[in-house]
Amino acid sequence: MLESAARLKAACAGRRLLGLDPGTKTIGVAVADPGHQVATPLTVIRRTKFTADLAALQALIAEYDIGGLVIGLPLNMDGTAGPRAQSVRAFQRNLESALDLPMILHDERMSTQAVERSLIGQDVSRRRRAEVIDAHAAAYILQGVLDARP
Repeated sequence: MLESAARLKAACAGRRLLGLDPGTKTIGVAVADPGHQVATPLTVIRRTKFTADLAALQALIAEYDIGGLVIGLPLNMDGTAGPRAQSVRAFQRNLESALDLPMILHDERMSTQAVERSLIGQDVSRRRRAEVIDAHAAAYILQGVLDARP
C-alpha cells in the first residue's frame, strides 16, 4: 500500500488528489491540496446511473485540476473482499476505462465509524451527520493515503 500511495503522489505532484468513498446510494468526495498535505471533505454525489456519476466526477476533476484518485475499498474485518469490495473494484475498472488518471484502492475499514465518532464528539446533529458523513469518510480515506510514508 505504501508503495502504490507513494507512486500515486509522485505521479500527481503539484496536482490535487480526489478521494472517493463509493457506497450503494452515494459517493462521498474529498479533495487534497496540491502539496498532498490535507484532505478536505468536498461533496456527496447521489448515485443514479454510472454515466451520471461519471459526469459529476468529471466536472469535479476539471474544476479542481485533479491528478489522481484514491478510492476506498470496503474490506471485511478479516481483510477478505466481500460483495461490496467486488462492487468497488468494478466501479474502479469502469472509471479506469473512462478516465485517464492514475488511481489506487485504499483500505477503508472502520472509516465511517471513525468519522461518526468524531462528528458525535463535535456535537453534530444526527440529521447533519447523515448529510456529511460520506464526504468526511472520503476525506478520512484520502488523508490515510496522504499520511502514508514510503
